[in-house]
Amino acid sequence: MKADIHPEYHMITVKMTDGTEFQTRSTWGSEGDTMNLEIDPTSHPAWTGGPQRLQDGGRVAQFNKRFGGLSLKKK
Repeated sequence: MKADIHPEYHMITVKMTDGTEFQTRSTWGSEGDTMNLEIDPTSHPAWTGGPQRLQDGGRVAQFNKRFGGLSLKKK
């Protein structure tokens, strides 16, 4: 095993969007730094079950709009 290849872990503070904080070990930043989260499980709709936006006019819808009238059947 190679020596000195592992990153150094140190304590940082993680600040959530609602203002709560917790401490954890990480390789991010340096000892005592604070990581401010922009998206976290308390605010993101994927975790909270909030409103979701459906994309209208996706690739399949565009294809069907453009070529929907075509058929392989003989008339």
